[in-house]
Amino acid sequence: MRLTRHALCAAALALAQLAGARAQAPVNNPETDNPPTAARLAALEAVAAGPDGWPALVPALRAASLDAYAKRRYVAADAWFHVYRWAALFSESEERFSGAWIANVRANHLNYAGMEGDYPHGTKLLGSYLSPEMQAWVLSHEDFSGQFFADVTDVDYLPRVLTILEGLHRRDPARFERYASLCLAIAVVYDVAPPPYWPHSQVTAASLPRKLPNPAVPFDYLTAQDMRGRTYLRLAPMRASELKFVVDGSTPVADLDWSIEHVTYPLDQFEQVYFMVSYRRDRADNPALMTWSGPPYTLPEILALGGICCDQAYFASEAGKARGVPTLLFKGQGQDGRHAWFGFLDAQGHWQLDAGRYAEQRLVTGYALDPQTWAPISDHELRFLAERFRALPQFMQSRVHEEFALDFLNQGDAAAAARAARLSVDFERRNITSWELLIAANARTGMDASHQEAAMREAELALAKYPDLVLEYGNRVCESLRARGETSLAAYEERSIADHMRGDRDDLAVRQAANILERSLHADPVERQVATFNALLAQFGHGAGAGFYDGIVVGFVEHLVQLKMRAQARDALERAREALGIQPGTQLGAELDRKMATLQD
Repeated sequence: MRLTRHALCAAALALAQLAGARAQAPVNNPETDNPPTAARLAALEAVAAGPDGWPALVPALRAASLDAYAKRRYVAADAWFHVYRWAALFSESEERFSGAWIANVRANHLNYAGMEGDYPHGTKLLGSYLSPEMQAWVLSHEDFSGQFFADVTDVDYLPRVLTILEGLHRRDPARFERYASLCLAIAVVYDVAPPPYWPHSQVTAASLPRKLPNPAVPFDYLTAQDMRGRTYLRLAPMRASELKFVVDGSTPVADLDWSIEHVTYPLDQFEQVYFMVSYRRDRADNPALMTWSGPPYTLPEILALGGICCDQAYFASEAGKARGVPTLLFKGQGQDGRHAWFGFLDAQGHWQLDAGRYAEQRLVTGYALDPQTWAPISDHELRFLAERFRALPQFMQSRVHEEFALDFLNQGDAAAAARAARLSVDFERRNITSWELLIAANARTGMDASHQEAAMREAELALAKYPDLVLEYGNRVCESLRARGETSLAAYEERSIADHMRGDRDDLAVRQAANILERSLHADPVERQVATFNALLAQFGHGAGAGFYDGIVVGFVEHLVQLKMRAQARDALERAREALGIQPGTQLGAELDRKMATLQD
């Protein structure tokens, strides 16, 4: 599991070390009992305007935040820490940032077509992307700073994020202040071009160009609709982490206006918008017609022509965004095929994640894209969205300790990092980043593997409501067991995890089974690989449907083909047909038949 949102902290530490000898404007000890005053911030800005700039201030600001933290003045510590992080960000060069950013994009497999471009590698500092007036604004707005440093990830392209914020602030400072969270949401979504599989893959680029508009377009449109009372939810109080699911639409303003006039279901009946689009059985039954091509992919055209489930989900989710409602488009796998539906934030602040999801298809949890990173949103992150706990006071307190835990870890004080991380998870057991910091800090203190496994099991227990996290931490325990020679126990626990996931989360059981099979493919002779496949098919395949077929059967069959074992591949496919209960005439049955046809000698 990756540590995210914290690349800036490591950069800040490096800058502090480089600038230590030039520290200016030290902060007096009594001053750190409270957050920085407006006068102190103005003085800092005046020093930053001098020849040494923000880099010279980084050490003093870091020291101030650590002093407040040591005195347990946590509100003050958080405020000083955010000023320190802004100073560090303003001091970072394009070259340093871009190198780390490109590495993070590649490591997260987000270097999709469309990401290519000219990303500056010069000596220009990131602070120069913001005017002195905008720098002063962010430094003096602690709530915005908290959101910024909590929400920005290591794959957000900060030069563009800052440029968008600067432009929106310059466009209308008063409106920016009222809708600052909306501006942040736009900035982190519009920082890079979207991928070719957004908003879904079943529409051609000719019918729907994958382009985001100028950031001013959603800003002007949504704020105007909100001030006119035409949005279903008030936008100003919402946080950027929810508003990013409003600003990520691909629909032009003309279509949004059309939607407000023609899609009139109130928010408490918004699921019905999905069914406004008539279902095209002719397209669903013909693979050649499943992808929308020809007419422009507009909301009026979709309503007039009808569509399949992905078109219904797209229509409903875009109609929600027109009304200022955060929405998600889901795709998932069921017993007999695949399906798409949508989710939305209702008037009570609860996420309804099953709108248009057919219960009779026995669908597993689907996936949606996070428009900030354009990566699939994890299961637990969807649950976290629904629970909205990050706005609660205990999480805010947890965040303070999380920030300092990372800072301590970066400066090499693993013991202090472990203490801060422990305080963080004690405040909020769902703070995954702090669990990761605790495990990392423990490792650096030289803690042995068995005690590390105990920490992972503690995290697994604390996060027991989130099956994908149970799988994550359980598998890491198994890796540790295997590394210290407990191979039989590791294998037993791996299969126990998969068995535990069966029923309610067959998709995770399939994922675990796929991991077991993958290990066999790399380590065992082919006869043992076939035996492992057959055992997994017998244990987890019955009734598993498209998920098992996609995740295990197809890959194993293709593996046998590469080994020139077509007869065994056909046998594996027939075994899968029987075990999965794939019926003739279904979408999945047709796919299996086509695959079988390719295996004939």
